Amino acid sequence: MDSQSKQFKQLLEKVEELKASGNFDLSMEEDLSIAVMNLISLEEHFFFTAQKTKKPDYYDLLMQTREIRKTMLARLINQHEGETWCVTKHLLAATMRLIEVGTKLQSDGKESQAKETFDAAYKTYSLFWAVRLKLIDVSNIKKRKEAKKPMNYEDIMGELVNCCEE
Repeated sequence: MDSQSKQFKQLLEKVEELKASGNFDLSMEEDLSIAVMNLISLEEHFFFTAQKTKKPDYYDLLMQTREIRKTMLARLINQHEGETWCVTKHLLAATMRLIEVGTKLQSDGKESQAKETFDAAYKTYSLFWAVRLKLIDVSNIKKRKEAKKPMNYEDIMGELVNCCEE
């Protein structure tokens, strides 16, 4: 097993330990995280609908949806540091999109690609929980931003995975 797979397995084990401790209602929080995913998708759809139809009323709906999403995300991420607010939002958005792509691939009969995409969605969702449950330290992301070094998707994923080493 390679180093990243080992770290990811350890991360999932920590989540299972927290789940078993009964300190919070994971089922409700999972539902809320999926609701936030859908609210993010609604924001995107209202944006594109406004652009395509040239009807500004859709921007009002976008803003109302955004306010609800912010409130619900705050229930999940009540104390954030560095870029954790944005990281969690984007992890949820990416998870939702990967699930949608996987579903489309599956319906097109591309089972292998669908499975790969679903696995990526689950791994991304697991990273969300790692940040949410403070199983990993993402404070270096803010330091890097302040140093004016560009941060790309691979950098963020690297920070999330590599900071689990003990």
